[in-house]
Amino acid sequence: MGKCLAMNILKYPHPCLKKRCRQVKTIDPALVERVAEMFDTMYKARGVGLAAAQVGWDARLFITNVSGDDEMVFINPRILESTGTVNEEEGCLSVPGVNACVPRAERVRVQAFDIEGSVFELEADGLLAIVIQHENDHLDGKLFITKLTRAGKAAIANKLKDLEEKFEAAPPDIPAQCPM
Repeated sequence: MGKCLAMNILKYPHPCLKKRCRQVKTIDPALVERVAEMFDTMYKARGVGLAAAQVGWDARLFITNVSGDDEMVFINPRILESTGTVNEEEGCLSVPGVNACVPRAERVRVQAFDIEGSVFELEADGLLAIVIQHENDHLDGKLFITKLTRAGKAAIANKLKDLEEKFEAAPPDIPAQCPM
């Protein structure tokens, strides 16, 4: 494989961020290469998770590395169980400069395929549980800002309006079918 090139991260309010992604049918060398590009993109943006939808890829797939040394790939993930409640501050690479407290499950049990095509189950809590829920929401076309309370939404309304104005002033080329 050659050196990976960073992908472009779609920014709010890009319409592709609102679309539910399709199941991955096959894990082939092209998919493996795109996942490597996603990791490169996530690290360059200083993120801990990135969903395929955020780079314009119509695939139920996300990546994480919350500890700095544990890259994980979740293909066709399903959250099987969630328990407890936490309300932690989150941000998103697709909603730059916006942070807010988001209610999430404290613990999750998720099932997915890894990059080799093997199914696995994982129980997670703490930051990893939050990242799994956050990235899985992207696969359903949901951003963390949709989960905020009315007061939470009001607190970030001006920042969202600024992002919307920037998007309208310089709209990207949007494919007829989002994501790619």
